[in-house]
Amino acid sequence: MRKIIAITQVTLDGVMQAPGGPEEDPSQGFTHGGWAMPFIDDTAGQVIDEIISREFDLLLGRRTYEIFAGYWPHHDDNRIGKAFNRATKHVVTRRLDRLDWKPAQRIGGAVEDEIRRLKASEGPEFHVWGSGALLQMLMSADLVGEHRLWVFPLVLGSGKRLFEAGVPPRRMALVETRSTPSGVLLNTYRPAGPVKTGSVALPASPAKKSVRSAKTPR
Repeated sequence: MRKIIAITQVTLDGVMQAPGGPEEDPSQGFTHGGWAMPFIDDTAGQVIDEIISREFDLLLGRRTYEIFAGYWPHHDDNRIGKAFNRATKHVVTRRLDRLDWKPAQRIGGAVEDEIRRLKASEGPEFHVWGSGALLQMLMSADLVGEHRLWVFPLVLGSGKRLFEAGVPPRRMALVETRSTPSGVLLNTYRPAGPVKTGSVALPASPAKKSVRSAKTPR
């Protein structure tokens, strides 16, 4: 069984859109592209090195694949570029008939069934970077085995969010947390079952206490 790991950069208000640069995803009038970059420091770089040092495949949506394919093949001298270029890219798309950034495999048709089949096969873990629409589907199908959330200390107020309406309620178990000097929280969560609810047991007010005292036999 292959684990699907979502590695997502989010703001305090949950925005995940275009952390890497102004031209990454300006759709819906988004003007804050590149918001994560001022916070990337040596500690964050060390964590990225740890992530990419292991064998992995990439599971990407079409838009993220196209962004990556336009950049990383030209940066094979970069440690991230080497790892991404080496990894097999599994791309969810109904538009692209040809995938030029190799090695790559297209996932179309019955996407959820195909991803379940891949997840059950032998091979390295899957890393999902970005790919917001794909993540919504994966979370709805309960296919994400681990969330590595990089929570950045800023609020944007608008933009595409990781946990959009329609994602089923779930508890998450915090299994690891780290922080960087720039204030980024690097939290790792795993699904922990359905949501549990409860209520706060409020103490009785003084008036009610006095009424009970008056009725108490002496």
